[in-house]
Amino acid sequence: MNAPTVLEDSATPSFSPLYQQIKTLILQSLQAGEWKPGEPIPSEMDLAVRFRVSQGTVRKAIDELSAENLVVRRQGKGTFVATHAEQHVQYRFLKLVPDVGTPSTEGPAERTIVDCRRQRASADVARALGLRTGDAVLQVRRVLAYGGVPTILEDLWLPGAPFKGLTAERLRAWPGPMYAMFETEFGVRMVRAEEKIRAVLPDAEQAALLDVPLQMPLLSVERLAHTYHDTPMELRRGLYRTDTHHYRNQLG
Repeated sequence: MNAPTVLEDSATPSFSPLYQQIKTLILQSLQAGEWKPGEPIPSEMDLAVRFRVSQGTVRKAIDELSAENLVVRRQGKGTFVATHAEQHVQYRFLKLVPDVGTPSTEGPAERTIVDCRRQRASADVARALGLRTGDAVLQVRRVLAYGGVPTILEDLWLPGAPFKGLTAERLRAWPGPMYAMFETEFGVRMVRAEEKIRAVLPDAEQAALLDVPLQMPLLSVERLAHTYHDTPMELRRGLYRTDTHHYRNQLG
């Protein structure tokens, strides 16, 4: 095994462990689109030659990327860039599951795009997305129904520049998950999300869209999704009915 070599200072901080430096370089290639979602990345041996380090160092970097769901190892085939188009990834950020069965057996939701419009970012939306108040954002409102029952009402805000050209018509025509569309059509991949959860009562418009009484408590889930290098790329506020579904989070 070849001994690791120190990377140039211009590439990564010299005080980082070597495998972390390699991980950062691979992330830069992912962000730049050198390898698209669903495509294979070079082998560990090829990456070791490219970065002038040992294969073990590359393997450790890829181990971390795999644990973070940024790449997927496939036995006998290699390592691939993870994509939201894959069945097992589609439900990664959706924690609402049916009381009976699983998201897979329940099948995809029936999606209704209520609105998609360009607007100026309010102070709280701008702060969440790392923008300035008044910058252009896209606001999307949609309802997800299961078995004909409206179950989730979502409002999401996207920075205007990366999603230029996104319209309600394009969202309605897209057959797969919204995050897969963001990958394919706009080159934006959501890789991490954080959530805040509380119980709330709906307002009149929200209650009408979910077909629930005003007195029915709903689960409010505010999610901030990030692309590579922790760049915030989507603020999503959802209201979830929990009379036939529950929020499930696996710990450990």
